[in-house]
Amino acid sequence: MRIHVATDHAGLEFSQLVQQHLREQGFEVIDHGPQEYDALDDYPAFCINAAQAVATDQAAGIPALGVVFGGSGNGEQMAANKVQGIRAALVWNLATAELAREHNNANVISIGARQHSAEEAIALIDRFIATSFPGDERHVRRVTQLAEYEATGDIVGKGVNPFELG
Repeated sequence: MRIHVATDHAGLEFSQLVQQHLREQGFEVIDHGPQEYDALDDYPAFCINAAQAVATDQAAGIPALGVVFGGSGNGEQMAANKVQGIRAALVWNLATAELAREHNNANVISIGARQHSAEEAIALIDRFIATSFPGDERHVRRVTQLAEYEATGDIVGKGVNPFELG
């Protein structure tokens, strides 16, 4: 499996440790940056590039997931979620890492580097990667609704689009 990784300056050390761990586990790791510390860097480009690579790989039938880091992980999750086909989940414990895959078929995990130790972050990532999407009908239906909205701006038969209200 291919794992795409991106961060901002706050997660750079985490990113390097995680990449080493993932390579030792036998994963192909693609680093989308940054390559060096810059306190003024902008995470959106790094995270969007990683998320786009996950979406591209998955569309080509290549098994891939993504890992993004930042101080809180919030902005990095938001950036990744701008990419069509990406379901990025901010996780903070083992249960949320597992549920992101089981219930939402998340394909990118976002972690706050200032919120966790490196060991905790690695445990979250390992759980995320090890958990599969079981494909329960209700979860497939919900993920399909998200993809439909992403593609069309609407969810057919599921009520009013709140953005169309005056």
